[in-house]
Amino acid sequence: MPPRVRNLDEVDKTVMVPWDATSAEQARAELRASLADERVADATLDEAVQAISELVANAVQHAGPMPGDVLRVHWTLRNGVVEVDVTDGGSDSTPQPVRITPWQTRGRGLRIVRAYAHEWGYLDQPNGARTVWAALGGPSRRRTR
Repeated sequence: MPPRVRNLDEVDKTVMVPWDATSAEQARAELRASLADERVADATLDEAVQAISELVANAVQHAGPMPGDVLRVHWTLRNGVVEVDVTDGGSDSTPQPVRITPWQTRGRGLRIVRAYAHEWGYLDQPNGARTVWAALGGPSRRRTR
């Protein structure tokens, strides 16, 4: 099979970040730098940066790390659609937006992701890890819950 040729409008990048709340800043910076020179709408890029930040923060708060105390942060850009995902070591809880009350100071992360994303979901891995993902700027080709 011949090697796959990368389309000029296509990006596929993975970074490992420490399982730490401050890693959201690193993930945002890496994503923005990776997509800065690509043909992606400014609004889509801004939404992807916010979504990746929320997904990293949620993984740190609600899940355990992968081996090595890290999170896997991945994104793709295809035809103007940015897909971001964060893989953690897994959790007993299920990712879902919580009902918000006016006095809450936390718990808005997945509601923010859901508001920006065309689609979002999660995939549980056989090894116990979990990947939470979001597609921004258009539909995803993933099939998940």
